[in-house]
Amino acid sequence: MVVELFPTKHLPAPEVRELPEPPTSFRRVIGPGVVAAGVGLASGEFILFPYIASQVGLVFVWAAFVGLATQYFLNMEIERYTLATGETALTGFSRYWRHWGLFFAILAYFANIWPGWATSSATLITYLAGGSATPIAIGILLLIGVILTLAPVVYQALEKIQMVKVAAVVLLFVVGAFAAIGASAWSDAPQIITQAGVPYEELGFALLLGALAFAGAGGGQNLCQSNWIRDKGFGMGAYVPRIVSPVTGQLEAAPSTGYVFEPTDENMSRWRRWWRFANIEQLSTFVLISFLTIFFTSMLAYATVFGDEGLTNNISFLKAEGEALNDAVGGWFGTFFWIIGAFSLFAAALGIVDYTSRLAADVLKTSYLKSFHESKIYFTLVWGLVAIGVVVLLSGVTQPLVLLVISAVTGGLMMFIYSALLLLVNRRMLPREIRPGAGRIAALVWAFLLFGFLSVLTFNEQLRKLFE
Repeated sequence: MVVELFPTKHLPAPEVRELPEPPTSFRRVIGPGVVAAGVGLASGEFILFPYIASQVGLVFVWAAFVGLATQYFLNMEIERYTLATGETALTGFSRYWRHWGLFFAILAYFANIWPGWATSSATLITYLAGGSATPIAIGILLLIGVILTLAPVVYQALEKIQMVKVAAVVLLFVVGAFAAIGASAWSDAPQIITQAGVPYEELGFALLLGALAFAGAGGGQNLCQSNWIRDKGFGMGAYVPRIVSPVTGQLEAAPSTGYVFEPTDENMSRWRRWWRFANIEQLSTFVLISFLTIFFTSMLAYATVFGDEGLTNNISFLKAEGEALNDAVGGWFGTFFWIIGAFSLFAAALGIVDYTSRLAADVLKTSYLKSFHESKIYFTLVWGLVAIGVVVLLSGVTQPLVLLVISAVTGGLMMFIYSALLLLVNRRMLPREIRPGAGRIAALVWAFLLFGFLSVLTFNEQLRKLFE
């Protein structure tokens, strides 16, 4: 029996059921990759890679593809476990040690304790309408809490908002491709390949490797692929009730653990179709959207501010770029750029509050608060995170060094550890017929080595800055 593969010391064995029939249309599975791309399109895509392009040109854009390819394989191994069991990857980890899930949830909170995306969105709004960023950021946090609370099915609302965001970003690039990026900049685009390099002398290893490793998503967000595909109804996740609003939704009782299927001919035929759908969905949404965003934001920066003195790797970079776009194209385009940026960072903040709360709610429901509804735990955590953000903003703290150090280190540390754990659970707990093959194992080993190296490098870099 397949259930014998699952450790049951900390959690009960999963129930055996048939693998649900996959949809006949690919359109019905599109969504989780768009959500991942939408949430991940934040400061890295709008500030970090464009900043690198403004300093050294297009020679490092290639690294975005390497980073996204690494995350693609990580995401698919996270999805493999949930497709096969209906459990999240964190639940799988917790079968080996009860507190693995709590460990990752705490790290996710450390990484997101300062409401940076809400503050960044608010800052862009001040470029458009004036005012103070702090009260605007507080309003954004409260709005996020209301949206997540009132949505009948939270995932569906999140998916719709992230799809609107992606559409808005695409519109920005379509307009910018003709209005802001001149022929000379387009003619330099092949430098991405012909002059590819690692300009560490100009920018430092930590900045460059951070951009490479965290292009698209990073840290706890990748783990949330489990939760998002489960709420979308992928594979065995179709048996697990979705998180619904305590105000407008209908709560359903749900077990703490998931389900498994026997590797019969019929189930394996369904599995192959599910696995093919899931892989295509990730490649055509998360990887493609994220790479095109990094490419076009880098091209915009290269076409407008390349070589300018005094540019900084923070939100003020977007002010300088918007002003340069106004000068190059006309006052309307810089304003348009800030509007899209403000909405994009707002949508990122919404997704970050969602995934941080989802990870923690799943862990608490599975291992500690088994008699509670996951939806109720989730909304308590959402408003707790909103309240913490408001307190931080009202205290007058702006990007405290300690919180930034924690955020920089924890994302890489999480990915370093769960790369190894994914290899463990998917090789030992899943039936032999659906375990990762040699190529996927090699990708996980690469991710483990990359994020381990990055974690050590970033930690040393931040310690050096802390004691300067």
